[in-house]
Amino acid sequence: MSPSPQGRPPSRVDRWFARNTFDAREFSDREALLALKRTQGVTISLGLPAVNEAATIGREIEILRRTLMAEVPLLDEIVVIDGGSDDGTTALARRLGITTYHHAEILPDEGAYAGKGEALWKSLHVLRGDLVAWVDTDIRNIHPKFIYGLLGPLLRDPRIGYVKGYYRRPLQVGSRRYESGGGRVTELTARPLLNLFFPELSGVLQPLAGESAGRREVLEQLPFFTGYGVEIGLLIDVLERFGLDRIAQVNLGARVHRNRDLPSLSIMAFAVAQVLMTRVGDAAGAPIAGQMHRAIRLVSPEDGMTLEPHEVREHERPPIATVRAYRERRRLTDAAGAAVAGDG
Repeated sequence: MSPSPQGRPPSRVDRWFARNTFDAREFSDREALLALKRTQGVTISLGLPAVNEAATIGREIEILRRTLMAEVPLLDEIVVIDGGSDDGTTALARRLGITTYHHAEILPDEGAYAGKGEALWKSLHVLRGDLVAWVDTDIRNIHPKFIYGLLGPLLRDPRIGYVKGYYRRPLQVGSRRYESGGGRVTELTARPLLNLFFPELSGVLQPLAGESAGRREVLEQLPFFTGYGVEIGLLIDVLERFGLDRIAQVNLGARVHRNRDLPSLSIMAFAVAQVLMTRVGDAAGAPIAGQMHRAIRLVSPEDGMTLEPHEVREHERPPIATVRAYRERRRLTDAAGAAVAGDG
């Protein structure tokens, strides 16, 4: 399945959109989801990637643990994967009784890169679940629907392997809040480029959403880019390896979080474009990753107009199922699970 200048017939995208787009309210009966989980005999993990999120992560943990573990045990574990916080994020999570890792501690023989994608890739090694969900930790209006909305399609429909969240993103400017205007990298970079080169994904409303979930047997077969480009890389790779029908999206309502400044968004857009163009080259049989420039020159208004180069290098991690230490850990985890089932 390769990108095409002409694209696919719009009717295929329209059919996918109608069939595979959901609303979190469809899955609000947590007891019903728990019954599906138990019938299927699956375990579910929540990974929380974090860097300097002490202002929001504590409340997020408390709400999700209470609603999705204590009240209704939909989740089997919540684990924080930290990328090098220096604001007390990890200490706070540990005080709340949450298992917390620095991603450099995981699979040390594989080395370590900075970036969110690195945290997600390594999280697969320590998370035990058959289903894995990831949610960002800067959400100010956290609600359990951010989790059960992602898990609902996976529990109800075995054909679905990967779920993305989408939402309305209010924009905070000083003391004023605008009900739209967030998601600028999505609308100005990610979606236009997907429409150009991977039109089958043109119906995905927020390809860069940090809220996603998938089946382990899908996720462990995917390469992960190590930085901001991880989300769009996963989406394209699920399409290429498993097909459009394995992808679903869920309306999670509104998401309020920390808005980034323009230079930060420029760096993010550069990373997204870098990953997407890497996949364009791969699909065309003309790899271009080695030819791309890896630095973006940002315009700084200080001291007149100056240019500040920033290196942005997206490393590509292989499917984690190819890592020997991961396979051995999964073998032990599966054996332990079988023993528990036998005792039951």
